[in-house]
Amino acid sequence: MAMQPTRLEFQGAAGIRLVADAYGAPGAPGVLLLHGGGQTRHAWRRTARALAKHGFYAVALDLRGHGESDWVHDGVYRHADGGEDVRRVIASFAAPPIVVGASLGGMVALSIEGVYAPGSTSGIVLVDVAHDAVPEGIERIVGFMESGTSGFASLEEAGEAVARYLAHRARPASLDGLRKNLRLRDDGRWYWHWDPRMLETGDIGDLRDAGHFERAARNVQVPVLLVRGAESDVVDERIARELLALIPHARYVDVAGARHMVAGDENDAFSAAVTAFCEEIGGAALRGEGMRQPG
Repeated sequence: MAMQPTRLEFQGAAGIRLVADAYGAPGAPGVLLLHGGGQTRHAWRRTARALAKHGFYAVALDLRGHGESDWVHDGVYRHADGGEDVRRVIASFAAPPIVVGASLGGMVALSIEGVYAPGSTSGIVLVDVAHDAVPEGIERIVGFMESGTSGFASLEEAGEAVARYLAHRARPASLDGLRKNLRLRDDGRWYWHWDPRMLETGDIGDLRDAGHFERAARNVQVPVLLVRGAESDVVDERIARELLALIPHARYVDVAGARHMVAGDENDAFSAAVTAFCEEIGGAALRGEGMRQPG
């Protein structure tokens, strides 16, 4: 039987309720997993289980406006507020965790360690995200997200939309996984379980223009692993090399056969790279050296 997670709840900024799944023993070295925009904590199931099997306490969080976490009352999604949410979750760990962030989640991880709360993590993993991005790749993601805001007549219709977007992947035999990311509303249509208002009110683009993420990268002192999809249309080789120049101590892994959604495209290779990085950073803690118990 597959390892079953423990459901957790946290209070984020301004009283936002955040929901997470935890795998492993709470006193073990921690890893916090932050999904990309439009995804949910369920994107990390396989990786979280792999980390728990290697002795880590893996917590996969629904970011504000996603999954079972609360939507923002006024519909305005500020990057700093999302960062404060995550900072509070980080503070709940027995010791500073490693933070793994994909896309939007990686931007939050980079901001926390480089700007909002330096030293609050023991390391960060940036999954196909950097200080910059290829505009065409971002447009493709946003286009897919916008295309589903009116909902779907059935799970099958939603599955067809995903299959077109992820044409390089084999279609899953079951729609059960898709069901976790959709909700059936009173109008009889299925909608993605994230707040569409974030497409209009998010400030990520403005922060890029202001150089926020470049400054954050320059300030990061903890160990960093950049995991890029070798076929990514969001982080190309030029951007990856620029990030490595901004963070000279960072390590870099290209995952063959993967695009922007690395964990979903090639999960075994992705999980192996992340687990190896976490084991190196958390080796002393795994041996019981220097860990404090929750309390």
